[in-house]
Amino acid sequence: MTGGKARGTLGSTMTTPAPPPVPAAASAPELDVLLTGTVFFDLIFTGFPHPPTPGTEVWTSGMGSSPGGIANLAVACARLGLRTGLAAGFGDDLYGDWMWQVLRDQEHVDLTYSRRFHAWHTPVTVSMALAEDRSMVTHGHPTPHPVAELVAIPPPTGAVLVDLGDPELRAAPWWREARAAGALVFADAGWDPAQEWDRRILDDLADCDAFTPNAEEAMGYTRTTTPEDAVAALAEHVPLAVVTCGKGGALAIDGTTGEQATVPSLRAEVVDATGAGDVFAAALVLGTLRRWPLTQRLKFAVLCSSLAVQEFGGSLAAPGWGDIADWRRQVCERAGNDADAATTAREYAFLDELLTGVVTRRVRRAEGTIARISDAGLGTQTPPDPPTQEEGLR
Repeated sequence: MTGGKARGTLGSTMTTPAPPPVPAAASAPELDVLLTGTVFFDLIFTGFPHPPTPGTEVWTSGMGSSPGGIANLAVACARLGLRTGLAAGFGDDLYGDWMWQVLRDQEHVDLTYSRRFHAWHTPVTVSMALAEDRSMVTHGHPTPHPVAELVAIPPPTGAVLVDLGDPELRAAPWWREARAAGALVFADAGWDPAQEWDRRILDDLADCDAFTPNAEEAMGYTRTTTPEDAVAALAEHVPLAVVTCGKGGALAIDGTTGEQATVPSLRAEVVDATGAGDVFAAALVLGTLRRWPLTQRLKFAVLCSSLAVQEFGGSLAAPGWGDIADWRRQVCERAGNDADAATTAREYAFLDELLTGVVTRRVRRAEGTIARISDAGLGTQTPPDPPTQEEGLR
């Protein structure tokens, strides 16, 4: 940080023991999913009356704070019951303290391979949800130690998720070693701002088991003009090729089973699309590890992502099994006098078996400020009425 003694984020007076930088593989618990990346402190604004313009101030009706970046994917996996390990760097400021606590203690994400860095401040993203899109402003610095090197010897895990668009992670040996030990590798590449679509990423798919780009990314990397042609081209490089199409749903080809599937999206009132792709990926990983049929995997992933976009807050918008059970119950209740709901209820009848015996709990949503204590385990409370303008000035 340059320019005097000011710090980029709030300084911390709390102490949190840092885990060892490279723990022995034998000390790590067995995982379902292992992932690595950068964690951001996300501040999300929603409910814009109109987009902000230079020289003006806009008051919004909604605001939330949550762990972001790779935390979106980690929380989405953990809330679906996957034993999730995360290797990431955390600052020693209050933002870092809060995100460490939320991920480890509330969301039950294993942070054995994560590190706290002294005098390194947390990257921050301000996200503005505008209609069905968003704009973001981010500030941060590289971690003092490369995140891609936090995992020296991967622990036993069912799957790993890697971002092939990150050159350091792409070159890291640990995820290939995990695959050699039996893990399934789920890859993404992200948006290419330069839209050059480096086709060398397709070569790296030889070391992967699944690739989950969106339609624009898939067509860019394969030099095709339709999602259908793109998924067919990707299927020549990776066993499971999945292309997400937003309102167009998703399509996939599983070369290991010979299945092909196309699933439409579900109608949803979009509040914030942040992290929807991560929720889709987490649901797909769960279904693949459980060996569900391809169509069921896609339907489940579409459902989870549609539930996520109806909340704001990125990682904390991810649905848990309680949200899925509520959705199933509501759809079935409407099915008696709503033909569309009746069709949807039939299409998603497989949820009844999945929900049998599942323990559900409340999950935390994003708050306007950093909450000291989560209310996720408490009963529904009626919030106090907001103060009037006069009361607010007292």
